[in-house]
Amino acid sequence: MFKDNIFPPKPKKYNLQKLHPEVQSAMEQWMRNVEKKGITIKIVEGFRSIEEQNELYAQGRTKPGQKVTNAKGGQSYHNYGLAIDFAILDKEQLSWDIKKDGNENGVADWDEVVREAKKLGFSWGGDWKGFKDYPHLQMTFDQSIGELQEVWE
Repeated sequence: MFKDNIFPPKPKKYNLQKLHPEVQSAMEQWMRNVEKKGITIKIVEGFRSIEEQNELYAQGRTKPGQKVTNAKGGQSYHNYGLAIDFAILDKEQLSWDIKKDGNENGVADWDEVVREAKKLGFSWGGDWKGFKDYPHLQMTFDQSIGELQEVWE
């Protein structure tokens, strides 16, 4: 199952229209690439407003539930259209099982999916030190959150 008992938020209507065009294009190519490997990806989050980010940040702090982010509004690449969260679609069910080999090729589907994403320039939240965000991919274009905040204001 999901490492460290950290589960992504429940799926909702995803805002992919506000993704940066290069992120959108890379995401679409990535999905096509992994589809050729017999793996279907479902995007569960794209652009997230500052208000939505603050709501997620409150979870496990001032609202019920487990903590799912350490980023307040304005501190996430989602807030700038540079990040997506995903799951693997397994028999019509969303799966965050990072060890499952659904296409039975000897490699965990999650590993295959992440490798393909990195080839297209995404960085992966599973590589972070500390809080691991396994379903998270982002393209920062070498911009820090601080730099994005300055431009965004």
